[in-house]
Amino acid sequence: MRQDGPTPIVILTGAGISKESGLDTFRDADGIWAKVDLEDVATPQGFRRDPARVHAFYNHRRAGLTDPVIVPNAAHAAIARLQAEWPEEVMLVTQNIDDLHERGGSRDVLHMHGELLKARCGQCAGVSVWRDDLDLDSACPHCGTAGGMRPHVVWFGETPFYMAEVEAALQRCGLFISIGTSGNVYPAAGFVAQARMAGRAHTVELNLEPSEGASLFHECRHGPATEVVPAFVEELLGR
Repeated sequence: MRQDGPTPIVILTGAGISKESGLDTFRDADGIWAKVDLEDVATPQGFRRDPARVHAFYNHRRAGLTDPVIVPNAAHAAIARLQAEWPEEVMLVTQNIDDLHERGGSRDVLHMHGELLKARCGQCAGVSVWRDDLDLDSACPHCGTAGGMRPHVVWFGETPFYMAEVEAALQRCGLFISIGTSGNVYPAAGFVAQARMAGRAHTVELNLEPSEGASLFHECRHGPATEVVPAFVEELLGR
């Protein structure tokens, strides 16, 4: 691994890191999109057509996330350790809407696709922590309006959050690490190319198997996230 000393790091994580904690992925053969039509539950149009169905889908997922058996794993802990001990910036960007990074000790997590345990008001745009079910009668804690609450997640056709911050970090980082991602969901799938185009970033894929964009990385290490991520962090911190 080419590394000439501490340098800013950008880490991108996807569903593969949470799968080992017991959460379903989206794009595996037995993943969420194999069981439900994303057009029905993950688009603004689907929410307008049948908000009760969309609420039921996310209520089920929210209940699953808050089940006591779902806990952070060794990969989450390793990333938190890297953030705590690395002397330069470590920006953690996740495509996941769960809170396992935070529960694993990470700070300043950028959830580019939103957060399952938050809700947003369609009237005032206020965002609230939300661990219970959402329905058509739920009232906004900020403005008091009922009937306009939605999951605080980015649906297909909507713009991911924090893109300006991420793109700026990709320009200045010396190491880009992609963990547990399929490599076929944009704009995140394009981050490796952006980091390389900036001219100074070493790029690493840590994944169960090669992603669709594996050939774009300088280095690939494949295996369970709970094994390859702690090993890679140990190597980084030991240099």
